[in-house]
Amino acid sequence: MPYYRVVGEVPRKRHVQFRRPDGGLYAEELMGEEGFSSDSSLLYHRYAPTAIIKSEGLDDASTAEGMAPNHPLQPRGYRTQDLPVGGDLVLGRQVLFGNQDVRMSFVASSGGPSELYRNSVGAEVVYIQTGQATFESTYGALDVTEGDYVVIPTGTIHRWVPKEGETVRALVIEASGHVRPPRRYLSQFGQFLEHAPYSERDLRAPTEPLRREGGEVPVIVRTRGGLSRLTYLHHPFDVVGWDGCLYPYVFSIHDFEPIVKRTHAPPPVHQTFEGPNFVICSFCPRPLDFHEEAVPIPYNHHNVDSDEMMFYVGGDYTARKGSGIGIGSISLHPAGFTHGPQPGAVEAVIDAVRQGHDRATELAVMIDTFRPLDLGPAARRCEDPEYAWTWARTAT
Repeated sequence: MPYYRVVGEVPRKRHVQFRRPDGGLYAEELMGEEGFSSDSSLLYHRYAPTAIIKSEGLDDASTAEGMAPNHPLQPRGYRTQDLPVGGDLVLGRQVLFGNQDVRMSFVASSGGPSELYRNSVGAEVVYIQTGQATFESTYGALDVTEGDYVVIPTGTIHRWVPKEGETVRALVIEASGHVRPPRRYLSQFGQFLEHAPYSERDLRAPTEPLRREGGEVPVIVRTRGGLSRLTYLHHPFDVVGWDGCLYPYVFSIHDFEPIVKRTHAPPPVHQTFEGPNFVICSFCPRPLDFHEEAVPIPYNHHNVDSDEMMFYVGGDYTARKGSGIGIGSISLHPAGFTHGPQPGAVEAVIDAVRQGHDRATELAVMIDTFRPLDLGPAARRCEDPEYAWTWARTAT
């Protein structure tokens, strides 16, 4: 994270004696990225965070075995609305796409709290499409709702507690490394710069420790070898305080400040986060392009180095009108295919501007990857087989 925080009780200096009321020492745990060469936080536990009493392997229904290449190559459309509801926000994930760098899943959870979980492969970004939940972690708790990106650093022990009676629908982005704000938004010292579309004030982070008692507590751990369940002697949520620049946080898509031009701006202006060989962008309501002869809609483009996945979560995305895309749909436009507005969309939006329409209402999450995406089991279950041919229906 780009700025330093202190939560709970910490000693005046790092790595000095810090004692419990009973005279025993609190146990330090340094959570750090890239060895000791990048962001970290120092957590103080009541008990040793290393004390495990059991380890067992788990079957992983989301392994790469169910993945297949996008072959024959074509653009594809999907309806997450058609995927089943059930499970929790960890084990209920239904894999849509993935490659060596990132995996994307959809989950519609109507169940109770998830088990404690730690992803030791990479960071996660969970976009909440609908519903409300509490995100609990060793760093503290965060309430989350529709439109929130929840950014979870690698190795964070956490669980999800949906609000009673709520169905939480979410897009889960699992990286093979770390996820951060784009470097061009930050100063050399990590402060958000004035041209960035959001700032430190827009981020929500834990404000107090979340203390839990208990013994023999299981935690599901994901590594590159698969899933394991480690049983800890004491509850991992025994942290009394922490400080540092690495912690989970929430950013609402509704706090993204769109960057506009007189003519149509390309997707990098919508970038929100960056990960290893992929970016996450937020398409938000904004003024339409305002040059007197502007074509205020995306032009046909062929990104030769990337696959583009777009998750449509609100508003009216004019460029896809007539394609079968609606709220909850996903489009996948792969490298090797030139994509752009549906037939008739360009003249329609120019005409709408003539009639006084001056705002885009779309709300969408886009992920561009720089290696091809394979298709997962959930994608095959909810694909619209007619999407690829929609450009040809009325093209002239």
